[in-house]
Amino acid sequence: MAHARDRLWESGHDESVEVNQRALIDKVLARYSGEFTVFRELLQNSDDAEATAVEIHFQTRDYLEQRNKPEETATDGQAVNAKTELPNLKTAVVHQWTFKNNGKFFRDEDWSRLKKIAEGNPDEEKIGAFGVGFYSLFSVTEEPFVTSGGQWMGFYWKDKKDQLFARRGKLPDSTAEDPWTTFEMGLREPSPIPPPFDFTRFLASSITFMRHLLDVSVFLDDKRLSRLTKAPGVPKAVGIPKGLKPSSPLNTMQVAGINVTPLSIKAEVMQWVYMAGTEKPQPKKEPPKPPAGGAGGGGFFSSLFSSLTGSHAPSRTITPAPAPSPVPEVDPLTVVTSNVVLSIFAADVSVKLDQKMIAELNRSTKKNPPTRMKYELIYTGKAEYDASKGEDEKQGRTTGSVFQGLRADIEGTGQARIFIGHATGQTTGIGGHMSARFIPTVERESIDLVDRNVAVWNKELLYVGGFLSRSAYEIELEHVQQLWNEAAAAARPSEGIDPQVQETLRNRAIHALKFFTFHPSTPSAVVSTILEEAFFSCTASPRFSLISTHKAFPMISTAGVRDAADVRYPDPSFVGFVKELPVVPDEVLVQAKAMVDALRARGMIKDITFMDVLQELKNRPLSEQEMIACFKWWHDMYNKSTAANLEYVRDQLIGAAVLSIEEKGDKAGRIIPLSVVESFLTRKSGSTGALIPTDGPLPPHLLPVTISRHFEPQALETAFDWRELTIVEWLRHLTNPPTPHDPEHDITQSAPWAERVLQVLSRAWTSLPQPQRPEVVQILRAQACVPTSAGLRRPEEAYFQSAHIFNDLPVVTMPSGASVKGPLEKLLQAIGVRKHVDLQIVFDRMIKTGDWTIAQLIKYLVEVQTTLTTVEMDRLKLTAAFPRELRPDEKLPENGRTPRARASDLYEPLDVFRELKLPVIDWGTHPKWRGNSEEAKFLFKLGLRRYPPLPDIIGLAASPDEKVRSAALKYFLDNYTTRYTDYDPKAFASVAFIPATKDGKPCLAKPFEVYLSPEWATLGFIVTAPSLKGEALANLKVQEHPPGTRLVNLLKTSPPPTEEIAKNWFTILASRVTSFSPNELWTLSQTAFVPVKLGNGAIRHLPPTQCYFKGESQAQFHSKLFTFVDFGTTANAFLSACGVKHEPSVEEVTKILLENPRRFYELADGRENYLAELRNIAVNLRLISSSTLARLKRAAALLGSRRVKKEKTVSSKKTEKDLTGELEEEDWEYQYDLLTPDKVVIADDTNAYQLFGDVIFTAPQEDLLEAFYMELGCRRLSGLVREDYQTRSEVVGSRRAADIRALILERLPLFLHEHTHTKTRVTYSWLNKKDNFVVKTFNKLTVTKTLQFDDKRVSKSQDASAVARRIGHGPIELWLAGNDQVDMYEVATSMCRLLFESPKVNDALLFMTILSTDLRALRRRGYNVDRILRQQRADRLAAEEAAKAAKARLAEAEQKAAFTEKSSSRSSADTLVSPPPALKENGFGTPLLNEKVPALPIPHEIPPSISDQSTRNPSRPMSALRSSIDTLQRRLQKGNASSNASASGVERGSADSGSESQLQLLPPRPSSPVKPRPYATPRSAIASNINMAIRACKEERAEVLRNQKQLQMVREALNEGYCDPSGHPTDMALIGDMGGTKVFAEKDVPDLRNLMQAKKDSLARFIHIIRPLQDVYTLPPTSLHIFYDREGELIAFNRNASLFLNLRYFEQWHDAEVQSGQLTNAYISWYFTLAHEIAHNLVRPHNSEHEFYFSSICEQYLPGFMKLLGSR
Repeated sequence: MAHARDRLWESGHDESVEVNQRALIDKVLARYSGEFTVFRELLQNSDDAEATAVEIHFQTRDYLEQRNKPEETATDGQAVNAKTELPNLKTAVVHQWTFKNNGKFFRDEDWSRLKKIAEGNPDEEKIGAFGVGFYSLFSVTEEPFVTSGGQWMGFYWKDKKDQLFARRGKLPDSTAEDPWTTFEMGLREPSPIPPPFDFTRFLASSITFMRHLLDVSVFLDDKRLSRLTKAPGVPKAVGIPKGLKPSSPLNTMQVAGINVTPLSIKAEVMQWVYMAGTEKPQPKKEPPKPPAGGAGGGGFFSSLFSSLTGSHAPSRTITPAPAPSPVPEVDPLTVVTSNVVLSIFAADVSVKLDQKMIAELNRSTKKNPPTRMKYELIYTGKAEYDASKGEDEKQGRTTGSVFQGLRADIEGTGQARIFIGHATGQTTGIGGHMSARFIPTVERESIDLVDRNVAVWNKELLYVGGFLSRSAYEIELEHVQQLWNEAAAAARPSEGIDPQVQETLRNRAIHALKFFTFHPSTPSAVVSTILEEAFFSCTASPRFSLISTHKAFPMISTAGVRDAADVRYPDPSFVGFVKELPVVPDEVLVQAKAMVDALRARGMIKDITFMDVLQELKNRPLSEQEMIACFKWWHDMYNKSTAANLEYVRDQLIGAAVLSIEEKGDKAGRIIPLSVVESFLTRKSGSTGALIPTDGPLPPHLLPVTISRHFEPQALETAFDWRELTIVEWLRHLTNPPTPHDPEHDITQSAPWAERVLQVLSRAWTSLPQPQRPEVVQILRAQACVPTSAGLRRPEEAYFQSAHIFNDLPVVTMPSGASVKGPLEKLLQAIGVRKHVDLQIVFDRMIKTGDWTIAQLIKYLVEVQTTLTTVEMDRLKLTAAFPRELRPDEKLPENGRTPRARASDLYEPLDVFRELKLPVIDWGTHPKWRGNSEEAKFLFKLGLRRYPPLPDIIGLAASPDEKVRSAALKYFLDNYTTRYTDYDPKAFASVAFIPATKDGKPCLAKPFEVYLSPEWATLGFIVTAPSLKGEALANLKVQEHPPGTRLVNLLKTSPPPTEEIAKNWFTILASRVTSFSPNELWTLSQTAFVPVKLGNGAIRHLPPTQCYFKGESQAQFHSKLFTFVDFGTTANAFLSACGVKHEPSVEEVTKILLENPRRFYELADGRENYLAELRNIAVNLRLISSSTLARLKRAAALLGSRRVKKEKTVSSKKTEKDLTGELEEEDWEYQYDLLTPDKVVIADDTNAYQLFGDVIFTAPQEDLLEAFYMELGCRRLSGLVREDYQTRSEVVGSRRAADIRALILERLPLFLHEHTHTKTRVTYSWLNKKDNFVVKTFNKLTVTKTLQFDDKRVSKSQDASAVARRIGHGPIELWLAGNDQVDMYEVATSMCRLLFESPKVNDALLFMTILSTDLRALRRRGYNVDRILRQQRADRLAAEEAAKAAKARLAEAEQKAAFTEKSSSRSSADTLVSPPPALKENGFGTPLLNEKVPALPIPHEIPPSISDQSTRNPSRPMSALRSSIDTLQRRLQKGNASSNASASGVERGSADSGSESQLQLLPPRPSSPVKPRPYATPRSAIASNINMAIRACKEERAEVLRNQKQLQMVREALNEGYCDPSGHPTDMALIGDMGGTKVFAEKDVPDLRNLMQAKKDSLARFIHIIRPLQDVYTLPPTSLHIFYDREGELIAFNRNASLFLNLRYFEQWHDAEVQSGQLTNAYISWYFTLAHEIAHNLVRPHNSEHEFYFSSICEQYLPGFMKLLGSR
């Protein structure tokens, strides 16, 4: 292809690419949207040419004509009356613009570049970059004319069309010395001059950043309208502020130094210009002082390039100022001079770029970037700003100043611009203009931030701008700080800095803050964002610092300029006591709010913190008022804060605060650290603190009352953790002061002060908290503080007047004469003043004399008991002063005194206690004892016993004295409900006091050794005596039955000795099975307690797990291996609970067999019983453990048989049959042996078995046992035999071969239709192709079969009539022998070997029958020959037609390719070119229980609502269940639609061959189109199918459900499974059953053992829902199962006709409703779910046929379901 293109290139010719230059220039100029574009470009070019002066001339036609006249005639018309003939500058029309500069003349390269579009100036020091600036002239002129250095160049459009041409020449010699470079622009259309005032303002701003241009003049004809001259001052190096990072983020730009240059611009403007200027709004009226809001921005800062009618709206509505007084008429030609002074901060920037970046920038700008450059910022200081504003106001003109755009834009109105030599449309976002070598967009109106490399340059440069702004700000704030410090040094310490000076400096700082406040920039907001980020982040961080360091930022505060980190945002809460902390002044908050908010947002100005307060408190003591303010702040914060460390903070606060109390009168001043304060005094009326006199001594830890009176007590308690001063603390201070009090305030020396203190305490006594009273009593009892007739005495030494028994007692007497009564009496009584005489005195003076009996003594004590103290009562209780009554058989001691004891050791004198021989008090006979008398009550209070304690009465009941024992038990039982209800037998477990019998003899038993039921005596247990009955036994809390542990111990230690005793024991124990715990039952299962009689008559005890119950068959064979017992039905129930089984498990039988297989064979009495056991093991193989199965695979336990030729009894000649080896069955006998699996062969090849049956041992020829043997590792015979074929010459063109091939292909569909147990290796359609199935005929065929097994190698040859072979994946070849009749059995056997993976013997017989039987005979035998063959032919024809149709559709699609986009949304099914896959014959397994299923008519007429959506749209997201529900709903609404059904084929989906066997209740049907039938399927046929599906449901007998593999996931939606368990990740295990319903669960469900218990309630409710539905569908009782999983989309599934429902979905969907009694929703949901799963008994896949049967099932059982709903 490349060479062909080169040849084409050589044969072509060149043509030029033409450019419409006019259109190109117009499109370039269309991007120049700003005003004064032409002059902006020319001014920039002039500055690049190092011009110092520029003249701009606007020339009228008259002026041009007058100037072009000859000199002699030109002077006649020059006299003009300016006053009367001056034109209106707004409307005067000019015809030419002329621009002059005195810069360098054009060089040849400049002339050459001038006529080239987009070739900029390559000089890196020049601003021009894109080479299109000059062409801006074409926006106003058609033919610009340029002169410079004696040369000229003119531009013109050739032939007035679209191509631009330039003509160049030399000027006449007379003009060769002209210093000006001139651009003449004849206007395309005459128009007024630009607004002269706005134009002058534009020029004033434009020359500001020009490097060389100093003078600009504007002329109208010959009159100079304005002149601007710039006078730069001397630059002053200010240095880079410390702590700032001078390098850009990418280190491409480095600021080497900063200079500040004063710049003065002088404007000389005609009054004529002002008269034609744009009016500005009236200035705002400033409010009166204080001027905190800054200058208004309405009239001073209109846009630099505002329109003629532009105005600036004020920020808030104010009263308009009165109209200015009329300006007197002035001469328009009068020149008005004005000046402005600016400060220009210039950063000297060095640039360092890599070569790649330089190349990229050169590509974008056509020049290399500069290596050094300037970045300039205009800063207008506060003084200059105010002066400029004042000048505007002084002039009083409505236009404002021409320098308005240069002043600071401190209000953020967007006037400050980015200059790239001249102003652009991009604002800076701060108050001043910036100028730098930014790379603009082509129209030079904004910065280019789109181009990747240019954006890097501009962003780096913007960082320099932010850095320069920060430097200028810090330099300005440094000046303010310097002036502040100087003023502070000059001021007197007592007076401080002059407020006026502070205000001036503060306003200057506010001005700087407002100037450098960042507002959103336009048109690109990114510019101000980058500038602001650089402004705040350009501080340098120390290298290798692992933590972020503080970035200093100077900020004006109440204490001058400080670092912003040291300045706090003001908070009114701290004003009262925080005086020295620097905070943001109020004026700054108002006037520079935006900057303050920005600093706060960045965390640079923080709120006042606790550490600030703490530092303030540490620096100075607070006055009382300041301390009150501090307390109020802390109280408020404490109540509002939720911090966890408030207590720590409070401790810090109290530790730092110091109170200063000034001297008042005679009270000296003092300093009180708050850390010593612990309490406060409440003077609130009604409080105890109000009673404490403040003129007496007070504790030093008390808060001064002058402060505490301002706060509620609760506030001081919660916020400061101080307590209220209590009476006790005050009293403690009075009695134990740190320094002695003066005598008049000492309660032990001054009786009046003691009386005053006692009076205070008496008034407070009633309200005194109960816990404080004992402390008051304790304090006063130790002090001699009670005034008495004998002086100040301690309370215990003083007596009241009522205790006047002896005359020498000290009686209370107050100095003031006040009576002792009321509260004072109570106080004195409490502190120990006596009302009676001491008991010891009474005992000494009265009792010892013998004048008083015990009754009289108690009577006296009753009278004075109210005055007895606790101590005295305790002494009475502990004194052995009460006589004990002597028992009848007891005598007085030798000393003759009556025995005395404490009251608590004696009982009241009653006969019952005398009968129990308990000590009673000797009360005497006068007066008689009465238990309810006052004397008895007093004695009871002293401890006299009214009844024996529980341990004593139980001890008496166990007494050896029978009378005492009987009386004690009777007393206990009689008084149980009133006095001994706390009786607990556990407390007396070791006391034998309960009457009982053991072995028929009476005895005393311990509570847990005796039982109520007499039957336990049989097992040797102690039972209660017959005398104890009813309530007595209940009160004694005797157990009715022994606990399980005792029964277990009994059986372990003393098992029943004989079978008869064991039967009695086990019968009794059967009633107590439920009382045994699972652990106890397990222990019993391992305990040898079951007696078994041996053959010699001896008894041997075995554990239950080694015993089995005798059944009806008596298990004659197993009885030789296992032990069988029978103790009767009741006793057997107990043994069953202990682990005795009804029969040995498969696992146990297998283990017994593996111990000695040959012994097992002998005991089995031969082959049949042994095979029966093997069959049992095979059926239950899943129940055998993996370890046992592994042993089985290695053991010689498999029975194998080998044929042996019978010995002839008489010698005879060998028959022809013997010679050929074709012996009859009776000629053989069989040898049997037990072998390992690798020694036994599966005889799956009958012919090979006939040949080698005498060489190998084969497995029994039963399907069950063969599968079992294969599972253990036996190999198939067919895999051990190799066949070799020898042929003679081929018979070419044999008719026999063609006939046999046709016969096979004709009969093979009949065979495959009946063959359902395994899949074929190849399909019939594949075999039907000519090249895939080849039949050949040879003269002779010989087959040599070789057996290679173990160490045997046997070969045998025989002639054959037919053999089949296939090499690899090649064709199948059938070879026939031409010398013999073809044996159809050999044909069938050979073909089956290649058609199936594991052919059965019956397969070959069936195929042989079909091949060799006439079709009519086959039809008589029940084969639907016509339909099957017709259907096969229809399939082939349909496939051919489909292929043709696919080709036709493909051709048509190619012709209609233009419509592919419209048709792309159609289903892919529309373009299918291949027929649907044929149904796999084995997709549905074999009929259940070999039930012969009649062939039923296929329902070809499916209702329209059940059309085969699964066929038309395979990826349908809707689930089959939901679709079927919708179908049923439509049926219920519209009636039975089957009568109107359209005839459509119903395709059955294919099921995976790897799935487990399913029911096949319908014969498989081909998927190809079927001719519609004229009749509908009979409803009786549908009902018959449904009934069969219902009956097919069965119980799942497996305990473990293995995960099915290779099943396609059926989904309810695109990502939701419904009823296919193939996607289930784990297997399920049987965990139990409830009410006959088996419950399964995932094996990975946590706590699987307890799941049934945990879910028992929801399981019961679920069963309550599905049981009625089971009755509605008449399902077999055990066909429904429940399963539980943790996650997944499996709602239900059908496994081999067993139905499984998910408990988890029931819990989440319906359990709450069912629990509340709402059953309807649950019934409806699970009704449809069951119908869906039952339908899977008929159709496995989710297709339209499944939906049909699902709907039919729902319809058939709907009446019963509606009846169920109605009954609820």
